[in-house]
Amino acid sequence: MALWVVAVSALVVAVAALAPARHTAQKLAHVTEMYWQLKFDHGELKAKVDPPKPAAPEVKETFVPLTQLRR
Repeated sequence: MALWVVAVSALVVAVAALAPARHTAQKLAHVTEMYWQLKFDHGELKAKVDPPKPAAPEVKETFVPLTQLRR
């Protein structure tokens, strides 16, 4: 009989803990969504304020033998 009381009370405690856990999970999902929206908006605004700089002129790489550097 005592085993049933323990089992039923554990079930009641588990069900009672389920509601706050669900609420916390929903809040976490909402906060995560707000974080990514804010990060996206920040990137959009930063792109408007600081437009990308034009690329530097291409530097042509050429092979220079070490013997020519000694001269």
